[in-house]
Amino acid sequence: MSQIQGIPNNSRKQGFSLSLQPQGAWIAILGLLLITTLCLVAGLGKVLNIIFPAGCLGVSLFLYLRYPILYVGFTWWVFFLTPFIRRVSDFRSGFTEPSPILLAPLLVTMITIITFYRNLPKAHEQGGLPFILSATGVFYGFLIGMVNGLPVPAIISLMSWISPILFGFHLLVNWRDYPKYQQNIQRVFLWGVLVTASYGVYQYLVAPEWDRFWLIETKLYTSMGKPEPLGMRVWSTMNSPLHFATVMIPGTILLFIEKRVLRFPGLAVGILSLLLTLVRTAWGGWMVSLVALLGFLKGIVQIRLISLLMVMAILVVPLSTVEPFSQVIQSRVTSLTNVKDDQSAKDRAGLYGTMINDALNEYIGKGNGTLTPIDSGLLEMILTLGWLGSIPYISGMLLLFYSLFQGSQSSRADSFASATRAIALGFVPMLAGSNVIVGISGMVFWGFLGLGIAANKYHSHQNIVRLKGN
Repeated sequence: MSQIQGIPNNSRKQGFSLSLQPQGAWIAILGLLLITTLCLVAGLGKVLNIIFPAGCLGVSLFLYLRYPILYVGFTWWVFFLTPFIRRVSDFRSGFTEPSPILLAPLLVTMITIITFYRNLPKAHEQGGLPFILSATGVFYGFLIGMVNGLPVPAIISLMSWISPILFGFHLLVNWRDYPKYQQNIQRVFLWGVLVTASYGVYQYLVAPEWDRFWLIETKLYTSMGKPEPLGMRVWSTMNSPLHFATVMIPGTILLFIEKRVLRFPGLAVGILSLLLTLVRTAWGGWMVSLVALLGFLKGIVQIRLISLLMVMAILVVPLSTVEPFSQVIQSRVTSLTNVKDDQSAKDRAGLYGTMINDALNEYIGKGNGTLTPIDSGLLEMILTLGWLGSIPYISGMLLLFYSLFQGSQSSRADSFASATRAIALGFVPMLAGSNVIVGISGMVFWGFLGLGIAANKYHSHQNIVRLKGN
């Protein structure tokens, strides 16, 4: 197993890898990385627009067929880094909108449609029916979108909505390999937090020129801050503060149950960068996940988490209360208790006031690819899918949460399984303020739902094996 994971047994406790195994997989990954880097350095952005998504698709298909554990880790990293690669490419070669590079994460994830197709006949006995229900609702919205809109936006929107569901389904049906996926994902998010959160703090302090260029070209400085040092809301290597924040939620939650020493710097920069996103919806989701994790863990593990929280408070609180971080963070925190003067809260209240009636009466739906993003996941879902699509979609989600909390005693004693439940639960209240069920946010939501149920199935199976052995 350690060979597949790429971590020798004698180095796992130290938190780093001494070798890159299997060689075939890493040759493909590093080859793609080398070609991408050369194109960026040479300013071949137009070439990279084609090579990068095609290369990611080719490498991911190879990993999916030969090294499925590494495929999952590769998929997460493609989501983490693709927007950053796009920004550097555009800075070197000229702004491109829409950018074909951004198709890479969707193409990589859509490979799991193979898993969906292969397991469709036995999905019910595997516990995959809720995923099928939700996917059916999305496909309905796609058909309506094809009728009401244009094919290309409808197809891209379909991929953004359905790929996280397919990914979660893929993790569920591979429940027999749950321990391998657990180790892989813990390692991915450990290094993911260290890399992206560190860059996020650097981004806030320095405002790299490619980030400033992208912010000016997209005209997003009205919502994402000024294109200058200490003026931007942190979005790190991703496409928005919300996307980055929704990655920091699982990243930091998993670090709380991590045993390697790297969890300390990871948590410090992870929590600080999460605060610097200024996304209050994500702050609330993170708090829900953390409180849930505290409730799910028992005994000595719970005591360790409380101790770690105290250590993090000692490390992070002083950082967030001194310049250049204190003013921007404290002003945002103050707005939580001063809703009357908060323009963002007024805008969201106005949004619900003007659109709630439209949503309640939207039986058929507008369809995928026909709406601009809305600051409410619930409203956007109902307006896009209509009630005809939303009912199966929501039904699938509810069934998954029911299954998620039906685990055996051994599953409840698994700290990683507890973390998956806490992460998924933290995303539920966020739906009121943001659409966190699509794109990279959806990958976290649906992915950890699938992982949590896979953990339940794995532990139930292990209990049966032990009983038969006795």
